[in-house]
Amino acid sequence: MGLGGWWRRGAAGPELTGCASPPGPACRSLCAAGAPNLSYQELKDLKKANVLHIDVRERWEIDRFGKIPESINIPLGELMEALQMDPTEFKEQYNQKMPSKSDPVVFSCMAGTRSKQALGFAMSLGFSRVQQYAGGFDDWVRHEPPEKK
Repeated sequence: MGLGGWWRRGAAGPELTGCASPPGPACRSLCAAGAPNLSYQELKDLKKANVLHIDVRERWEIDRFGKIPESINIPLGELMEALQMDPTEFKEQYNQKMPSKSDPVVFSCMAGTRSKQALGFAMSLGFSRVQQYAGGFDDWVRHEPPEKK
């Protein structure tokens, strides 16, 4: 994310806050903690609100290691195309409603590198309520077992 984000002074110094959208009620409802990188507990809480969680790892990684429950898999190499699909085609391919540009979406991968790229892709397409779970699958399995296919 570039320098166009919103900054605040925290205990550890300046940090980027929240969403790609200006601070406001819509941002606060998605970014309760005000940070672009979600913690395990923040992701758990957002999942209760049925946020769309997209895992951008490769399919073989999901098959081999498992996945975070209720996440859908769209490999990073397919993401730009997927986020621009016709909603009917998206539903057929991913068995999930196509997110609108104002829907909350969380990206994750194994350890944060690809999810950060996914965040950038989504923002470049105009998605305004996107975040990443930077700890990714590596962090999730420290807290609970993955869901196997």
